[in-house]
Amino acid sequence: MSASSLEQIPFENPFVDELRGEDSAIQGSRQVPGYCYSRVQPTSVQAPRLLAWSEELGEYLGIAKPAAQGPAVDALAGNLVTASMKPFAARYGGHQFGNWAGQLGDGRAISLGQVAAVDGTPWEIQLKGAGPTPYSRRADGRAVLRSSLREFLCSEAMHALGVPTTRALSLVGTGEAVVRDMFYNGNPQEEPGAIVARVAPTFIRFGNFQIMAAHGEMDNLRALADYTLRHHYPELGPPGPDAYVRWFEEVARRTAVMVAHWMTVGFVHGVMNTDNMSILGLTIDYGPYGWLEPYDPDWTPNTTDFGSRRYAFGQQPRVALWNLMALAQALSPLLPDAQVLRGGLDIYARTLADTQHELMLRKLGLTSQFPDEDRALTGELPQALSKPEIDMTWFFRQLSHLAPALIAGTGNEDALFAELIAKAAYSVAPDEDRNLLKWLHRYTARLRQEPAEKEAIRAGMLAANPKYVLRNYLAQQAAEAAEAGDLSVLERLMHVLKTPFDEHSEYEALAAKRPDWARDKPGAATLSCSS
Repeated sequence: MSASSLEQIPFENPFVDELRGEDSAIQGSRQVPGYCYSRVQPTSVQAPRLLAWSEELGEYLGIAKPAAQGPAVDALAGNLVTASMKPFAARYGGHQFGNWAGQLGDGRAISLGQVAAVDGTPWEIQLKGAGPTPYSRRADGRAVLRSSLREFLCSEAMHALGVPTTRALSLVGTGEAVVRDMFYNGNPQEEPGAIVARVAPTFIRFGNFQIMAAHGEMDNLRALADYTLRHHYPELGPPGPDAYVRWFEEVARRTAVMVAHWMTVGFVHGVMNTDNMSILGLTIDYGPYGWLEPYDPDWTPNTTDFGSRRYAFGQQPRVALWNLMALAQALSPLLPDAQVLRGGLDIYARTLADTQHELMLRKLGLTSQFPDEDRALTGELPQALSKPEIDMTWFFRQLSHLAPALIAGTGNEDALFAELIAKAAYSVAPDEDRNLLKWLHRYTARLRQEPAEKEAIRAGMLAANPKYVLRNYLAQQAAEAAEAGDLSVLERLMHVLKTPFDEHSEYEALAAKRPDWARDKPGAATLSCSS
């Protein structure tokens, strides 16, 4: 199947065609009770230009890479709406930092509709930063280059890591300036604007159901639930009470798998509000995210969260459970007995524990031979890593290379462990590595019980432990270079992030630990919800 230019591809619009929405000429932010979405038009930009493109995703969707400028880029910027597109902004609510925030909605995202991938599956294309909608509140519906670049890169990087995620097709510069106060500290500045084309089977989130339940819109709640079952969970059977229960259990299972992946690659979402939780169990809304560098369960990249650290790395499993409870509450009016949803919460807990353990065994080159002993071994590792401030990504990657020597038993294990810790740690005070050294000796003894050849174990570990992740300082460097007109940093970074388990020896610097200068640099260490 040959690829087609985006403006020539037919779109389908089941969300608009099957659910109740408004098509109003009223301008400006407002409450939109009684509807699932609002029909909107993207706001044109001055000089759209393609800055980045996901070759792999474009090929899968059957969409040809556009020239830097032209009709396809106009469509990706919102300047061109074709006859088959029915742009809309979804209405949803949510709990933000644990507090009910009422109506939220797509304030700077506009969905164009669905296209069919080469395998026939439908994928929704959404433009983030394409202008104001009724849900924009006090914002302008635009996005800056730095945040758009971060979302583009991280969406595709997470996919390459095997983490359930939304995707990103393109990054388009708008040729216009956007005013943002990056850290809400009274220092607004003009920044280059950009639009990222996000792609997912659907962008429905927990908050879509919450707003219906909160306003007593039972017809809309049932219609949205039935729509989601028909289009995204058809294997669960026709909509009805039994299917709703099975659906919630599957959402809980998928959410657990997603969070388990986050915890084993060191990803911190940063803002796990219920409106940022995908009904498909996908990582969604890449805002103030970060990658764990010094292993610290209490670390959050989000400056807005510094007071409570609600969304810190170690809190993510608990918060996801809290969010599922909020979803269960929203779905409860559809059921004669809401208590039947409790089983989904148990499924979440079991799936999270089992998936995280399975992923960790893979990272350690172990197979499931001694369940109790292995769970104790993997369960003790996080605490052992935290004291000497170990770089999680670097540690597991180097441990993979070290595995054959540990299996061979050369007798110099203590020296090997000392070198590993010295290189992986950001700082090691006296005796702070004691627990990690003990753990490494236990791990070595267990590793020698594996029946596979040592080189096969090493290869398996290297395939489970990435060399490259999107550290915040790398994303910041790419953004600064792009703002100056240099896209080579972005392109080089995208190249290694697409194949993060390969060595790419010529790009060794991109696998380095966070440098000292980036410890407190804005954008390279912490970010805000405006980032």
